[in-house]
Amino acid sequence: MAANDSTIHASAVLVGAKAALIRGPSGAGKSRLVWNILAAAAKGMLPFARLVADDRAYVETSSGRLLVRPAESLGGMIEIHGLGIRRIAFEPLAVVGLIVDLAADDASRHPEPEAKSAKIAGVTLPRLAVATGMAALPLVLASLHIPRVGN
Repeated sequence: MAANDSTIHASAVLVGAKAALIRGPSGAGKSRLVWNILAAAAKGMLPFARLVADDRAYVETSSGRLLVRPAESLGGMIEIHGLGIRRIAFEPLAVVGLIVDLAADDASRHPEPEAKSAKIAGVTLPRLAVATGMAALPLVLASLHIPRVGN
C-alpha cells in the first residue's frame, strides 16, 4: 500500500466507466444498494455495473483522481442480507466518479451547493446525499442519467 492509501468503511460499485463510492453508518444499506445497482444493470437499466468493494475499501489518489479497490481479503465478496456472504465477479480497481452518502443528515429535496460535492483525500467529487428511509436506487439512477440544472 502506498503512503497516500487509506481504508474507509464504504462499498463501491463500478457503473460504466466510473465507480460510485457508497458511504454510511453500519446498517444504512451500502451492500443492499450495491446489489440493487448490479441487479439494475442485469435488467438493462444501466449499461454495465460490477462490484469493486463491499464494507471496506482502500482509497488512494493518483493524478488528481480518487481510486478505490477492495480490501485484499474481501475482494469479490458481498453481504446479501438474509443470504450471508456471497462471492461474485469484481473489479480490482476503479476511478471514483460519484460519492453516495446514505443516512445523510444534510439530505434535502433541494440540496445546497456545498452539499452536492465532497472531498476525499484532496479530490472533490459529485455527492448524492440520501436521507434515512429514502430509496437510494432511484436517486442514484437519476443522478447517473439526468443532468443537473444549475450548480
